[in-house]
Amino acid sequence: MAQPDTAAREKRGVALSSVVAAVLLAGTKIVVGVTTGSLGILSEAAHSGLDLAAAAMTWWAVRAAADPPDRRHPYGHGKFENLSALFETLLLLGTCLWIVYEATLRLFFKWVPVEVTFWGFAVMAGSIVINHSRARALGRVARKYQSQALEADALHFSSDIWSSWVVIGGLVAVALAQRLGLPWLERADALAALGVAGIVVWVSMKLGKKTVDDLVDAVPEDLPGKVAAAARVDGVLDVRAVRLRRSGPELFVEMTLAVARDASFEKAHDIAHRAEAAVRQELAATDVVVHVEPAPIEGESLLTTSRLLAARHGLGAHAIRIYEQPEGASVELHLEVDDKLRLDEAHDRADRFEAALHEAIPSLRRVVTHLEPTGDGSATCRGASLDDASVGRALDEICARSEPLLFPHEVVVQHVDGALDVSFHCTLAPDTSIVDAHALTERVEKELRARVSHVGRVVIHLEPAADAADAANGGPSDADSGA
Repeated sequence: MAQPDTAAREKRGVALSSVVAAVLLAGTKIVVGVTTGSLGILSEAAHSGLDLAAAAMTWWAVRAAADPPDRRHPYGHGKFENLSALFETLLLLGTCLWIVYEATLRLFFKWVPVEVTFWGFAVMAGSIVINHSRARALGRVARKYQSQALEADALHFSSDIWSSWVVIGGLVAVALAQRLGLPWLERADALAALGVAGIVVWVSMKLGKKTVDDLVDAVPEDLPGKVAAAARVDGVLDVRAVRLRRSGPELFVEMTLAVARDASFEKAHDIAHRAEAAVRQELAATDVVVHVEPAPIEGESLLTTSRLLAARHGLGAHAIRIYEQPEGASVELHLEVDDKLRLDEAHDRADRFEAALHEAIPSLRRVVTHLEPTGDGSATCRGASLDDASVGRALDEICARSEPLLFPHEVVVQHVDGALDVSFHCTLAPDTSIVDAHALTERVEKELRARVSHVGRVVIHLEPAADAADAANGGPSDADSGA
């Protein structure tokens, strides 16, 4: 919270000092302009008077914009700075109309004598010095905190510098006209006023366009591209629907990221978090909101597609077998369905999954699904432990002939619903591939069913050997036997 408080104090301080400077300049110019009759100085006095109103408006705006977001203003109160800048623009344009009107009268319809005095030059020179100081201070703080209200105030004071030089030029021309006897040069004061008006119009249009753009949430054309480039961190397939808006000095970003659809929820969140951080660092954005969409990866495998589509339909998929044949690929798999479903309900879900898989891969010839119940009811059963010597003897004979040799241990046999459920541990070399290890367990399970009748579920736990001796002996050491 220290940084926002510091920014608010610094912005309020520079805005208040501008109010004081505007009061001093406007008062001095009014006195000298009335005394000398110079329209150029009077137009500058009017300009400084409007600068005073603008500075006061800026001071109020930066105070209001510092208020934190609330229920009515979820994006904060930064737009008050934009409104202040728009108000200043309208004041400048109003000044231009008055200056052009008076200058036209003096050039073509009425004669107003202008007295060139030391004080006229002195007040304009002093105005240049003060305006230069204020413009630099306001511009520095405006750039530091991206404040449009302070930027508008800095433009006001900057325009005063150039218009003051124009007025000095007009006074010099009038002085020369009086010394050289050239009456037409005495019109230079009115021409100088028109020069002031031209400068003010130019500044007003520039400021007004930027202010209106921010109020209607327009952004520079290259900004969405910068956001997309920054957000393309590792894992982002595409950046879509980038939206930006400014609220005073604060930038808010909303974007949609395409992430591989096989990414886990945690991984997708990590990708989004890194993209947010990259955008904040690149653009100094106040807030970045990311929506993540799953997207297929080019060359996605049939195995991945099957699993993802099953998950999308609320089903689990395992034991997926893909048959590559000349006429096309076929898929057989086990689908896990809620054990509370009836057969017709479960079959309907399987049909929808199969149709979606055919739609995703039109070249697929055949999809065969085996339904398996899943849930607390199907996962829990009553078992009675048995000391079945026939299972132990059969496992010893099978594993003694296996390649590599296997030595089963921690053998557990349970009697469940008239069948024998068997589980045991075996140790293999750590560098054995998981494909070879699984094939070995399938062979052992198949032979066990052939040797012992009524074998139901078989679970073989393979574990890496702790050392070479364990791998050769087929079992853990005594110290590890309880693991």
